[in-house]
Amino acid sequence: MTAITSDRQNVQPTGPYDSLRDFIAALEADGKLLRIPEMDQDEYEATAFAYQMIDKMGDVDSPGFLIERIKIDGKWFDGPVIGNLYGSWAVEGMVYGVENIVDDQKLMYRAVLDKILGNLDDGGSWKKIKPTVIDYAKAPCKEIVITGDDVDILQFPFIQNNPADAGRYINTGSIIIEDPKLGRNVGTYRCQIKGKTKIGFNPRPGQDGGRMIRAMRRQGQEKVQVAIALGVDPIVWCLSTMKMTRFGEDELEVAGGLRGKPIELVKCETSDILVPANAEMIIEGEVPLQESEDEGPYGEMYGYLGFIKRNNFFMNIKAITHRRAPYFVNSYTGITNDALHAPTLAGYHRKFKPQIPNLVDVYSYSSSPGIIILSIDKRFPGEGMAAGQVAAAGPTAKVVIVVDDDINIMDPHDVFHAMAARWQPKASIMIPQTNMSMPDPSVFLRGLSSKMIIDATQQFPEEGGPEHQAILSRDLFEEGAPNAIPQVVEKWQSYWDGFGK
Repeated sequence: MTAITSDRQNVQPTGPYDSLRDFIAALEADGKLLRIPEMDQDEYEATAFAYQMIDKMGDVDSPGFLIERIKIDGKWFDGPVIGNLYGSWAVEGMVYGVENIVDDQKLMYRAVLDKILGNLDDGGSWKKIKPTVIDYAKAPCKEIVITGDDVDILQFPFIQNNPADAGRYINTGSIIIEDPKLGRNVGTYRCQIKGKTKIGFNPRPGQDGGRMIRAMRRQGQEKVQVAIALGVDPIVWCLSTMKMTRFGEDELEVAGGLRGKPIELVKCETSDILVPANAEMIIEGEVPLQESEDEGPYGEMYGYLGFIKRNNFFMNIKAITHRRAPYFVNSYTGITNDALHAPTLAGYHRKFKPQIPNLVDVYSYSSSPGIIILSIDKRFPGEGMAAGQVAAAGPTAKVVIVVDDDINIMDPHDVFHAMAARWQPKASIMIPQTNMSMPDPSVFLRGLSSKMIIDATQQFPEEGGPEHQAILSRDLFEEGAPNAIPQVVEKWQSYWDGFGK
């Protein structure tokens, strides 16, 4: 197994990218993509590699990896099958078109967030650019068209991640639903492959796509036309996977705003649904709204096996169109970094800031879904707890930790240090049961969870805190000996001469 260096020329170093292929080329040119000639997924080699890579290298330093050829169900498939595309803030900077890409995670995080939040108008709404419809002959996703008896989803390299999963899954699709009254929704929901022309269709009731199709069912509609776009450009993917828009907002218009130009669309073969023309593959079909089947289990984002879902929707495939030699992206769910982190954080900023004027920053760790960290510029008693209650009201939070603005919330060491040194357990609120949309394996009933707010800001005397706040030893050191650390930094390398020889 070896890394193969790309020899691509004229690679676009930073985005926004028009296609997944442009993005992959940029990653490879920047040394952020590992090519692997072949893997045997009948032995779960790709999943084992994902576990081992993250264990050894961590989230930030693990590259994307591209498998050129993969064995599934006794048959060798040509790929590529690609995973772990979004591990670091430098990569997210490339996606959004940040000009100066550096290795400093904190700087890149701030640059990415500023880039995205700069796309809000004065009223707090995302700037939008309507998509354009291009000529059929110019759409890469139409290079190969498969209809009728030739449709067979099993002939493509969709894999089973874990022996405990219910089977092979399509888990990186951008599912497009259109309705004359409700508009267009683009969302990502896993799809269990059930046969040549049948896949599961899994939007949860609280997700926008789930709300749409359940509304259609209540109105007596028998079926709904659906399209699944695979291998879309990174910004369309980010809008599909993350709750960045409000119900009724068009994700493709917001994606156009973030890209600074329209998303190019083309009409489906079997319906009037418009799909991203630069996608690698489009799966077209219909979902019967009055029928259901069991789905799962599947290893979910928390790293635990989910349960079998009863009475789940499914989709009958009517057509598949794709590029020549299409690229496939697989999510090794609960292991690799397969979604962009910034849209979620930008969405939190957009939602919380009007209610928390002194909000400084919001963060959540990809390894700990449901835990949200807020930093605030605290001026008055009670502000920490008030901020925490705003965040806890959302459906994605289980634990909210509020800290002062001198804490680096990207570093869990700093956050836990604030809890150890500034927090008393009485400065917390337990909410016995409320809404929770995350697939948390600890809950008794999906959709409901208890929650906790921890106010780890320095407590004022009116809140039961000390009369005089303790001062950090480092602050006193830097004030009393201002030249000491700069001198050591200047001489740093000389201290290590001969070390380890």
